[in-house]
Amino acid sequence: MHVQAVHVESNGEWERTMPAIGTNCFTCQARHRTEWCVLSDDELRLIDDNRVGRELLPGEVLFNEGDDCRGVYCVETGLIGIRKYDAEGNSILLHLSMPGETLGYRALLTDTDFKASAEALEPSRVCFIGNRTVRSLLEQNPALGLRFLKRASNELEEAEEKIFHNVTLSVRARFAHLLAVLIDRTLNETDEAAGAEIRLPISRTDMASMIGTTPESVSRTIRKLEDEGIVHFSGIGGRTLTVPDLETLANEFEPQEYL
Repeated sequence: MHVQAVHVESNGEWERTMPAIGTNCFTCQARHRTEWCVLSDDELRLIDDNRVGRELLPGEVLFNEGDDCRGVYCVETGLIGIRKYDAEGNSILLHLSMPGETLGYRALLTDTDFKASAEALEPSRVCFIGNRTVRSLLEQNPALGLRFLKRASNELEEAEEKIFHNVTLSVRARFAHLLAVLIDRTLNETDEAAGAEIRLPISRTDMASMIGTTPESVSRTIRKLEDEGIVHFSGIGGRTLTVPDLETLANEFEPQEYL
């Protein structure tokens, strides 16, 4: 299959900073979880030849709300937070983007500016793929567009489920569910009858925004859960979470398929 050549694009700020010893698109461990997994070897080579990679430290920004969309960002490692800001500059954490997720694809497909900001919450490795490269691949491989359409549908379903939870579940249940999701995504595979210890990637303020409540309400919920021995928070900023029994935590919310 012939793949049209596309010149390397830049988002105006990034340079080729990916270390020579780093992975490429063919060896990327997150590739099977991305929309790009449907590409042929020639198409994948086109991305590999045109991507711009960068290592990010916590707090570094990928893009800001209102920026021009010059391409998409594929998360290889780490954790990226998607935020929106109000008129006073207060931020709300909307979503956590894990390795394998592509950021900015909706802005690219709708030819609009970014509707939210993205920043690294942990040391992260991200690849930028410019608009011309992505659009060329979308024209040549319809399966790629269908993958992005499926992704958009799944994100809409998740947003509707979150609204449902915020209306029907208590703050305690929503908080327990969030902790379970963070544990599940951090450890990947866990035994529900066993315990777990992780370092939380987000603050209590961010956790409160994600479940639609206040930091004060989250602090009260934490005290109650700790008094009952269900969880324990320790370390700097209370970022180390210990759960003696995951099944007990899961019993705090319904449904339980998230574990």
